[in-house]
Amino acid sequence: MADLVDSIESVEQLSVVWRAMALDRDPGADVRDLPGLAVRWADCRFPFWNCVALTDVGADAEVVGERLGQAAEIMRAKERPGFLWVFEDLLGEEALAGLAAAAGRVGLAYAFPGVGMAGNLLPLPEPAHPDLTFVRVSTEEHLRAYADLNSRAYGFSLEDGRDGLLGSALWKERVYAYLGMRDGVPVTCAGSVEAEGRLFVVLVATDPAWERRGYGEAVTRKALYEGGRATGLSRATLHATAAGAPVYPRIGFRPNSPMRFYGLTG
Repeated sequence: MADLVDSIESVEQLSVVWRAMALDRDPGADVRDLPGLAVRWADCRFPFWNCVALTDVGADAEVVGERLGQAAEIMRAKERPGFLWVFEDLLGEEALAGLAAAAGRVGLAYAFPGVGMAGNLLPLPEPAHPDLTFVRVSTEEHLRAYADLNSRAYGFSLEDGRDGLLGSALWKERVYAYLGMRDGVPVTCAGSVEAEGRLFVVLVATDPAWERRGYGEAVTRKALYEGGRATGLSRATLHATAAGAPVYPRIGFRPNSPMRFYGLTG
């Protein structure tokens, strides 16, 4: 039951944070809560801000099949590509077993895995790394560096990443977003943002040339430390890719629901 509660929290946190992120990109973004679906679609070039998520708890295979079809229709109506987010622990056993086939029938293709995580881990001690200095994102130059790090880490074009962040007042004012600088060059980044009594960690990335040096963990600790100090919150949540997942338990996060991301087949 605890795992299910955490998984519900995970999808609810996605819905809250992605609402803000989509509306930050476009005040007219498609932000809707439909039966069993949360639509958070900025229709920008940065695909992470184009999201549909399944929100039913314990839905059977028939219902999940219907939701997948609705999600695919929504995604096809958009100009820019994005992802369907599926939290495995929210699905009924039969629905989970048939998920791949059901997705294929409506033209959705598996893209990559992820995992939701949470923990009562704040306050953290003030972080440090011998190679890094930390700079809070406050200028367009900082935002460009933050966007470019995410593009390099996740394999997007630089233009796509910049379309997700440049010009954002939200990221300069409400997100505790930090760059980790090595000899004055941005090599890693992480942000945290308040979301319904929790800090949500968002867009952690490290330049592929500087991986496996503890930079991602250090800058995530910095974002959490500063966010926790400013808000007084004690609980934090995040959604990790497979590459980033090993970092977060070292900080105090506990995995909850495995996740699957789907895109349109064509």
